[in-house]
Amino acid sequence: MAQQAVASNVKRIAHMDMPGGGQVIVDGHYAYIGHMEPPHGTSIVDVSDPKNPRVVSAIELDGDGSHSHKVRVNGDIMITNMERNKRTFRRKGDQLPDLRTSLAADLGRAPSNAELASALGVAENQIAELDAARELGYDDGGFRLWDISDKANPKLIHHERTHGVGVHRFDADENYAYISTEMEGYVGNILVIYDVRDPAKPTEVSRWWMPGQHLAGGETPTWKGISNRLHHAMKVGDELWAAMWQAGFRVLDVSDMRNPKLIGEHDYHPPFMEPSHTIMPLDAPIDGRRIAVGIDEEHDHIPGQAHACMWLFDVTDIGNFQPLSTFHVSEMDSPWSRTPGRFGAHQFREKLDGTLVYVTWFSGGLRIVDVANPRIPREVGSFIPEPVAGEVSPQSNDVEVDERGLIFLLDRNNGFDILEYEG
Repeated sequence: MAQQAVASNVKRIAHMDMPGGGQVIVDGHYAYIGHMEPPHGTSIVDVSDPKNPRVVSAIELDGDGSHSHKVRVNGDIMITNMERNKRTFRRKGDQLPDLRTSLAADLGRAPSNAELASALGVAENQIAELDAARELGYDDGGFRLWDISDKANPKLIHHERTHGVGVHRFDADENYAYISTEMEGYVGNILVIYDVRDPAKPTEVSRWWMPGQHLAGGETPTWKGISNRLHHAMKVGDELWAAMWQAGFRVLDVSDMRNPKLIGEHDYHPPFMEPSHTIMPLDAPIDGRRIAVGIDEEHDHIPGQAHACMWLFDVTDIGNFQPLSTFHVSEMDSPWSRTPGRFGAHQFREKLDGTLVYVTWFSGGLRIVDVANPRIPREVGSFIPEPVAGEVSPQSNDVEVDERGLIFLLDRNNGFDILEYEG
């Protein structure tokens, strides 16, 4: 029996077979999709006729060193990220020289690939790939600016290189790009603000990081590895709302763009184990109170622990976050919740211009949540696409809503759906 989508108050307008994506942005009658895996870079899709979307251009990447899974658009300028492909896995190759030395000292001989693989937690046949990636190195991390005045023929204007594994998620407007990237001398991603008014020559304006990240400045982290780092920061007025992975949330005052100042923070790790992904306030207050929506990302879920969820905070006093509620989806609500793949929250539509929050939940699909009562968020619609292209579960990764109220749902592995809320 063929698998079918599961929907409540949401209908499908169209489906496209589309390589897996990390982000979808809609500007006017075009959708811009950043893909997860090379050679696919960025697709521009004409959605003026939502029943018949069509790809008008597709940027491809050279080689498999980078992926370009995030995208922002302002007017005729598109910005895409460049980040090391398979960054977590390939970084293990950097450990091989020291690991070979230490194991040789312990064993009294050169270690075998099987012994190296066991120590790194990889397959034996992957050691050669890790060695090759280490020897090749990586210096393409950063972001690219494109002229998209002709949607069918995007033209590269500039590739700004940063450092390390490069740029992850980011925000941008017509003047500045708010970049989450590794930089030399720091541990983990930090915020770097660039002036992009001249897209051919972006210039760094300022940096912000958590105390402990600036190793070259003599700081010492109180955490291990890169668990505490910037995921990305969203611009709201004169503020940046930043998710810091295993360090919760931060709010920065950027009224002086050259001097970001910390004005609010909230960390709930532990006891919650899934990392902080995105934080933003609603555009309008509720009952005179400023309300923010936060979301965690289902990442390395441990059975018995809570799945990643959505949070609601009272941030009227920005220096004193007050948790109001959380929103969860039961595993019983998706037929694919226990198949291979993630089940749990990931991302919400990054425009909160009402009380409906559109949330992706990996194998839980799309959830539409009304937060008019922020103490009791209420689901009013959902759509879980069926697995396609041989996948065992849907992995709904990002969502956008256009000015017509149409919903654009992007799968991490394969598939792009255009939907309509019927509530």
